Amino acid sequence: MPRPPRVYKTPAIVLRQRRLGDADKIVTLYTANHGKLDAVAKGVRRVKSRLAGHVEPLNHGSFLLAHGRNLDIITQAQTIESFQPLRNDLDRLSRALYAAELLDRSTEERAENFALYRLLLDTLRRLAQRDDLDLVLRFFEMSLLGQLGYRPELGQCVVCGRPLEAEENAWAPGASGVVCPRCQPGETALRPLSLNAFKLLRLLQGGRFQEVARVRIAPELGSELERHLRDAIHHALDRDVRSAAFLDMVRRKPRARPANAIRSAGPR
Repeated sequence: MPRPPRVYKTPAIVLRQRRLGDADKIVTLYTANHGKLDAVAKGVRRVKSRLAGHVEPLNHGSFLLAHGRNLDIITQAQTIESFQPLRNDLDRLSRALYAAELLDRSTEERAENFALYRLLLDTLRRLAQRDDLDLVLRFFEMSLLGQLGYRPELGQCVVCGRPLEAEENAWAPGASGVVCPRCQPGETALRPLSLNAFKLLRLLQGGRFQEVARVRIAPELGSELERHLRDAIHHALDRDVRSAAFLDMVRRKPRARPANAIRSAGPR
């Protein structure tokens, strides 16, 4: 069996970074070819570093890496897309950081999945270009749940298995699906599920953003969708996404300053 090359090249999205020693950083990448991986960016904390601007969180770039003893080393990097609109707008930035952290927390290292790489890339592009930011996030959340094997059951009741009708169903976050009216008595931890939310969850699960993007969602309905999908994510991951609190804070408060410094905006 041939040995893998010592140096390899891959497109990747920077999920996050953290300090290593006085001059280096560990950069978490989600790559097109190798899944998620940590790599060392040497000297990027120095003023004259050529790598520094290419390994910022949310950057989409081309990376040349060399296998190291413990962690691989980023030897070269070239930015493909910096998504500048995300960095200039806290509303966009908070949602992009949430999407990146959600993918980071829900995936294992070196588990190749091109579909997840593409999903995050498409989501960052939409967040940079569109105005229906929360709809973009709901589509990302539903698609991610499906890719990870936690696809919510929206076709049949999770208790009795009967086909679901357009009626007063309920959301069961612990079972990642919907409970029909006949099975709701005696069930605990159910959330009310409006008919419009039920229809939109099904539409989101259909997998085509072009169709979802035609829908205009009232704020109350948008909040309901967010609650249901966050419940599903929390039960699937069994952990909280810390940047969700940052997103909620940004949404509650009027914009007091421009979001031009990504390193100070999101959770560390």
